Amino acid sequence: MNITELFQRGEFVVSAEVGPPKGTNIDHLVEEAKTYLTGVTAVNVTDNQSSVMRLGSLATCKVLKDEGLTPIYQLTCRDRNRIALQSDLLSAAMLGIENLLLLTGDHTKMGDHPQAKPVFDLDSVSLIHTVKMLESGYDLGGNELVGEPPKFAKGAVVSPCSDSVDAQLAKMERKVMAGADYFQTQAVYEPEKFIEFMEKAKQFGKPVQLGIVIPKSVGMARFMNANVAGIHVPESMIDELKADKEKTKAGITGVEIAARIIKECKPYCQGVHIMALGWESKIPDLLKLAGI
Repeated sequence: MNITELFQRGEFVVSAEVGPPKGTNIDHLVEEAKTYLTGVTAVNVTDNQSSVMRLGSLATCKVLKDEGLTPIYQLTCRDRNRIALQSDLLSAAMLGIENLLLLTGDHTKMGDHPQAKPVFDLDSVSLIHTVKMLESGYDLGGNELVGEPPKFAKGAVVSPCSDSVDAQLAKMERKVMAGADYFQTQAVYEPEKFIEFMEKAKQFGKPVQLGIVIPKSVGMARFMNANVAGIHVPESMIDELKADKEKTKAGITGVEIAARIIKECKPYCQGVHIMALGWESKIPDLLKLAGI
């Protein structure tokens, strides 16, 4: 299922993110996905997230697809040159995987193999352009593909709560011009900033999914504020997490905060993307509380 068709029909598209394990046994991932993610439209599969070596996104997408789920194949530029990127994209098309999220990727210094040589032959904008080229029947070298060209839903990311809104809008415009079909955002904790951004982003005419990370603890909120660009958890939300430690530990407070953000932002976006970070079991309650 190509999710751009759902956006075009006016459906509110819900996706959730899963991370493959550091190993070959994904029975637990598949079981959790089938248990907790049946209420979402599609499942994003991360690509060596945070530069930590894990089982490949493409293989995991194929397994999830075979289990009846709709995967979104995340693909980063960090680990592959343009030859490998194009080859993996054609492999995805051959396997019937239609939905993509195209990213530059975190630097290898952030991960568990800091000595690894980063590639970055392309960036996210040129990778989107690459997919567009493949869809036209040609590779980046101008060579014609054999047979029917692939067709993808080309996703990209944007950070609406960044300190520099104009810079984010400019990046978004470049991605739209390169061929992006839809956007997922960095985690949002400041609905007013998101709404302000979306009012300006309407000019591009592309569907945007609100990014949600359920806040697990005060420590997590403080860490994101200090280390993750484009994210700011307001002190009032941190106070909520402090108020009842048992409630926060059980995930109730975080789910309530996330549901409130979704409700406030829902009129201004075309979907929501949930990054549960191990709390996939909370997603059904979150969606119910958010009225989705």
